[in-house]
Amino acid sequence: MLGSRPERVTIRHVAEHAGVSVAAVSKVLRNAYGVSDALRLKVEDAIETLKYRPSTAARAMRGRTFTVGILVVELTNPFIPTLLEEMDAGLAQASYKSMVAVGRAASKIETSMIETMIDNRMDGLILIGPQISGNVMAEYAKQIPIVALAHHEPNSSFYDTVNSDDYCGAQLAVEALHAQGHQDIAMLSYDHSGQPSSVVAVAREAGYRAAMERLGLEAWMRILRLPNPSLSRTRGLAEFLAMPDRPRAVFAWSDMDALRLLSACHEHGIEVPGQLAVIGYDDSAVAGLPLVNLSSINQKPDELGRCVSDLMLSRIEGRTEARHVLVTPQVVFRRSL
Repeated sequence: MLGSRPERVTIRHVAEHAGVSVAAVSKVLRNAYGVSDALRLKVEDAIETLKYRPSTAARAMRGRTFTVGILVVELTNPFIPTLLEEMDAGLAQASYKSMVAVGRAASKIETSMIETMIDNRMDGLILIGPQISGNVMAEYAKQIPIVALAHHEPNSSFYDTVNSDDYCGAQLAVEALHAQGHQDIAMLSYDHSGQPSSVVAVAREAGYRAAMERLGLEAWMRILRLPNPSLSRTRGLAEFLAMPDRPRAVFAWSDMDALRLLSACHEHGIEVPGQLAVIGYDDSAVAGLPLVNLSSINQKPDELGRCVSDLMLSRIEGRTEARHVLVTPQVVFRRSL
């Protein structure tokens, strides 16, 4: 009839067009284990031809919403967007949508946002750099699948973790500076009192100490602390550069502070690397810009993102044993060394 609405394409139409069962189509949509390439190609061709769009409402009635919540404490770290893109791409391949929420490094705000995501029937939660304790996270993980990124708690049996091997990465940073002839190597970190020991800075500080001891540089070992990242760094960096015994080389715990340090050096007329060699951690996009040229530790964000999405999907599919993944980082050498 003229003006009547076209019939909605259903999963049954897709199955008929592909010449397979409805169950087979469902397996492809869920990216289930054991689906052959030939079956996947048939179903994907049928989906494309028929312009099939799975009904989120219908999925929710069967117990899933096909949405995953991603909670990130802050977005100022230029490393975060790349991670989000990789995670979203991995989830999308299994027909899941991600919903990103931005919080602050305060436990009450984090827990409130996690509870909101649970109330909205997310199928799983990805937490990036969570500041809540492992015990609190474990309680939430009893209610919903959780994968935590940038959270070192390898003994947890209730949720998964994915991390850059921060202990190893910090040692690589020290070794890179030492290879350039430096001995007076300090670490620029921050005041993380009040935060759980699972934060990445703790592992990086441990790696720095281990490398300095192994290289026989204990006499030069020192960790200089800026205020918490939520506070201004201007005064702290100026005081660092004005130190009468300022180190000859510095490993900054993150590109966020390494980049600020480069800017402060420029403002104070301190030549990098002539007067101060600098290496950061994250290898953010800004670090590679020609006018910046910051040496840094690359965390392999594509691999981290894929690991997170893969673990989340397998958790949703029913896996219960905890997995803890460490991705080995690598040094990227640029002009700041």
